[in-house]
Amino acid sequence: MAITKSAKKAIRQSKKRKAHNLIYLNKLKSLIKETTSFVVQKKIKEAKELLPKVYQALDKAAKVGVIKKNTASRKKSRITRFLEKSK
Repeated sequence: MAITKSAKKAIRQSKKRKAHNLIYLNKLKSLIKETTSFVVQKKIKEAKELLPKVYQALDKAAKVGVIKKNTASRKKSRITRFLEKSK
């Protein structure tokens, strides 16, 4: 348990940041999962319509620092390749 005033503040800050970051991560995970489920079900049209939202969520998460830029780029590449391969 934190003793000093600054350590207590650091704990408060980290809780707040974690809650903020989880919003982005959960949105990202749900969109990616939804897209991959469409691809598995052979609903390519729906998956392609969802792809811009996935890109937007990845870019926003990278911009605010939840994930790194290269991670976002890698995820975009893999999901697109998965979509194209399943045609």
